[in-house]
Amino acid sequence: MFLGTHTPRLDQKGRLFLPAKYRDELSGGVVITKGQERCLYVFPAKEFARITDSLAQAPVTDRTVRDYSRVFFAGASDQTCDSQGRVTVPAPLRAYAGLTRDCAVIGANTRLEIWDARSWSEYEAEREREFADLAEEVLPGVL
Repeated sequence: MFLGTHTPRLDQKGRLFLPAKYRDELSGGVVITKGQERCLYVFPAKEFARITDSLAQAPVTDRTVRDYSRVFFAGASDQTCDSQGRVTVPAPLRAYAGLTRDCAVIGANTRLEIWDARSWSEYEAEREREFADLAEEVLPGVL
């Protein structure tokens, strides 16, 4: 499970430090792909394989499945962290997420998300107001 917010910076080569506490879990490789709201999803290789299997079971005759799969897989890049725990974020993915220098890497349960720091701050501020109301829909009877 991935938790917390981290604030690394992209270097000039497009590399980013992933949180040190997750390096063992990510040592088998990661897949970075487009996420919703102009962020990037970072999946451990095993989790990406699980999602791939789920999508493979979905009917290819369903246009929504085809559309989602095309964007999800076409933008995906498999990466391995270097000895310092950095991962290279390919230029097209950096452009998609508007990443320049200051980033936010957030834990989102089974994945990490990479956001432009300002975009994350704005998103979080907007959603903070809705957070209590969303709990009733997302987690009915749990909280």
